[in-house]
Amino acid sequence: MTALDRNDGTSMRHAHWNNLPSGGDLFGELHLARTAAGTAPKGSLFPGLAACAAGSAAAAWLSDHYGVPIILLGLLVGLALNFISADERTHRGLDFASRSFLRTGIVVLGLQVTFAQIVVLGPVPFACLLVVMAVTMAAGLAGARVAGQSPYAGLLAGGATAICGASAALALYGVIGRQRLPQAQFALTLVGISLASALAMTIYPMLAVHFGLSDAQAGFLIGASIHDVAQAIGGGYAFSDAAGAGATIVKLARVALLAPVVALVSLLLKPEGGDARIWRRLALPWFILAFLAMVTLNSVVAMPAVVQGWALTASKALLLLAVTATAMRTNLGLLIGMGWRAGVPVVVATLASFAASLLFALLVV
Repeated sequence: MTALDRNDGTSMRHAHWNNLPSGGDLFGELHLARTAAGTAPKGSLFPGLAACAAGSAAAAWLSDHYGVPIILLGLLVGLALNFISADERTHRGLDFASRSFLRTGIVVLGLQVTFAQIVVLGPVPFACLLVVMAVTMAAGLAGARVAGQSPYAGLLAGGATAICGASAALALYGVIGRQRLPQAQFALTLVGISLASALAMTIYPMLAVHFGLSDAQAGFLIGASIHDVAQAIGGGYAFSDAAGAGATIVKLARVALLAPVVALVSLLLKPEGGDARIWRRLALPWFILAFLAMVTLNSVVAMPAVVQGWALTASKALLLLAVTATAMRTNLGLLIGMGWRAGVPVVVATLASFAASLLFALLVV
């Protein structure tokens, strides 16, 4: 009996190699793959977090080398990589990043603001700032109505433009909810706000020079109308150092109003579960309460500059991760299919914010 004969005397000379179990698996890769798949923890955060971290790192590198706003790049990179979310193993990690990193980033942002900054602004400029914010939010709602969009889209666009851009949009969307506003509309609003803020940082200082504004007037205009914190401060210093200092105070006063605006939105929205009790509608999300606690702490205790610097970096990194994860989980087909009308609320709110800010800068400041 030859070596190819079986013990029962039958021959294996005519057996086809591919019919044998794992016949072509010379080094046992199939066996190892099955073993690894069987031992991998189900619902792990790692695949989604790893994809989100890689996309955010790419956005940070591109921003550092080409000077494009980092949040905008995080959105664009996340949208370009949204095919990753077709793998269900990434869902838990991406959802965790879009929720938890967002909330933590907003809490840490509170260490950049103090109540004293609002006092320094003065009662008249502060009142003007409140009017600018109200006009901006109303313009967002009007733009949504004219374009045939959901009023929640207008509320999101107007509120994010009025307060502090992407971070405010993320906070407001946490109150509005996916049941009221599709995530594709939210992602499109984020893209529009980031683009508008990047353009404003470049254009508004030049317009301030064109209108012959003083340092105080330019600081108010830029701080009251540019969406993102860093871009508002950068736009102010692009005009002059004095305007940059003024824009910083005005912009941080807007950031301090994040919690009251979110509380107002919670009060205005009808409860999804049918619970109309006012105390339930006034209940703020925990991260907004924690944001207020950080503002209070920063107002009472003098934080070292190094602590504030690290806190600002951490806040930016967490918000970047949250934005990238949100973009990765967005259905790009739905986003493209929404059309140009979906961006109208952001455009109208941006123009209204600039017009109102310029009017008060010329007449009051």
